[in-house]
Amino acid sequence: MNTAPLQPLFLLRPGIRLVLASASPRRRQFMDEWGLPYTIVRPTGVEPRPEHGETPAAYALRAATAKARAVAASAEAGADDLILAADTVVALGHDILGKPADDADALDMLRRLSGREHEVITGVCCLFPDGSSAGFADTSAVRFHAWPEDVLRAYVRSGEPADKAGAYAIQGQGAFLVESVHGSWSTVVGLPVSRLAALLLEGGWMRPVD
Repeated sequence: MNTAPLQPLFLLRPGIRLVLASASPRRRQFMDEWGLPYTIVRPTGVEPRPEHGETPAAYALRAATAKARAVAASAEAGADDLILAADTVVALGHDILGKPADDADALDMLRRLSGREHEVITGVCCLFPDGSSAGFADTSAVRFHAWPEDVLRAYVRSGEPADKAGAYAIQGQGAFLVESVHGSWSTVVGLPVSRLAALLLEGGWMRPVD
């Protein structure tokens, strides 16, 4: 088995600093796997609520943009920063399922998702050092197997659903819940890496390692 460390894939444009406006371990892992250095600045006091009639995709993008702009306005931001923010939501029809309030709420969400297809949408916002910005929302369809009540209760007791949108984590213990994914797996995890890589490469903000 090859245990050698992975070599970097990409390099940032010289003179810029990548700021990740997120505390998500999985988003950090994606940047680590790309080989990009980054600084974490968590946005504070930015948790916009969905507006009446707002689509889940529009809400996810608005929430990501709010996070990015909050970091840009903070004392930790600099003129050479490329700020990357993302926000992931789970939608069952027109209903946006956020983080559960408690175990009972988590169990209720999982009951609603069991045996059905739902959407996971991740909004991404990038603020660039030249004053420009770009954003998008990417959607994947996820289908749960129809799980019995005792299985869902066991998952809730694991504690993993507590701080997860839709009360599950596909990259964790909750992977067994998912029967199929149509679209990007990384979007479900929390960062559409294919679309993000294309955006940064096409804009010249990063390049492949020679």
